Amino acid sequence: MVLLENKPILVIGAGISGITSAVEIAEVGREVILIEKEPWLGGNVVKMNNYFPKLCPPACGLEINFRRIRQNSRITTYTATEAIALSGSKGHFTVTLRQAPQLVKNNCTACGKCVDVCPVERPDDFNYGFTNSKAIYLPHDMAFPMKYSIDDNYCTKSECAKCVNVCEYNAIDLQATEKQFNVEVESVIVATGWKNYDAGRIENLNYNNFDNVISNIEFERLIAPGGVGEGQLVRPSDRKIPKEIVFVQCAGSRDENHLPYCSAVCCSASLKHALTIQQKYPDSKIRIFYIDLRVTGRNEDFLNKVQDNKNIELIKGKVAKIEEVKETKNLVVEAEDILAGKKVRMEAELVVLATGIVPNIPLFNTERNEEGFLSADQGNGIISVACCKKPMDVSSSVKDATAAALKAIQSKN
Repeated sequence: MVLLENKPILVIGAGISGITSAVEIAEVGREVILIEKEPWLGGNVVKMNNYFPKLCPPACGLEINFRRIRQNSRITTYTATEAIALSGSKGHFTVTLRQAPQLVKNNCTACGKCVDVCPVERPDDFNYGFTNSKAIYLPHDMAFPMKYSIDDNYCTKSECAKCVNVCEYNAIDLQATEKQFNVEVESVIVATGWKNYDAGRIENLNYNNFDNVISNIEFERLIAPGGVGEGQLVRPSDRKIPKEIVFVQCAGSRDENHLPYCSAVCCSASLKHALTIQQKYPDSKIRIFYIDLRVTGRNEDFLNKVQDNKNIELIKGKVAKIEEVKETKNLVVEAEDILAGKKVRMEAELVVLATGIVPNIPLFNTERNEEGFLSADQGNGIISVACCKKPMDVSSSVKDATAAALKAIQSKN
């Protein structure tokens, strides 16, 4: 009997879902190519303060998976890389990959001397622009691979080159160029994940106009250890700790003018945020405006705890408008209280919008459903996973990624 040689399996996206699929496939003996468009692995989860269901910090779970990747020679990883074209059929795909210029090489030791001499600053996108970093920077404390990156949009390259002069390991190549190359793979897992809906499009909530109106994922970076407040909740306008906070649920979700669907995780996330604030600042006052509270499974525990907390008020009603008090940068929230049968106006120091989830779509053609997510079954050896096919929390995404790994391994059958 002649044994057919297995081709690698390509995983597009190295968030928690893509990483899970990759390590599960590699640990049963198959070759994996894992690509990520960012210079680092970890996706949205690595930016969080904590995540469901156990409220673990990103280091819990991701650190173990990073170690599994490092120790497994069957996984080939390309960062700053996207799949731009796909051809072929099940078992015989050709995928064109595009990798951004690798201005910092893999022999970087992350010593930091380059940062000390860099004269140029940039908005730190890892902290959603709330802080700045140098044009050469370590993406974050858990960066994998653990090496510096250079922001091509800000670095003046040969006009400066101070980083090159101080690097003892010749790890910086300011002349590096973009690369394109093809890989032959058996199947493709699309784990491109999600991003927040653009809250600026919801004009009445004034996200783009007022500093202290933020999104739910920005909240994670404001309070996370190593984030903007180094573990303390600070508001963007003045870095003060807010004690009056309002959460606005369904900010753009379940709205025919924006996202017609429920994003599934927003209610649980806001309940989690409220309990986190109360734990850190027991004298804080939190109000959550909601249409319906949709929580399931273990996340119902969050709702029970919130309902028992006298400093967290759940108000059934839709927020109509947010205004700013110019002198203090506080916000005035105007809303309806359906159960009380009246309109309410209240002042808050910080407003957090529970903006919905929209899928990140790969650059090559894929089938989508009517809500814009990837079809659950692409067929022909293309397998979509987790939040690019529907909203999911981390626990559900990991389970779905494991199932996708099994489908990919069986793709020849």
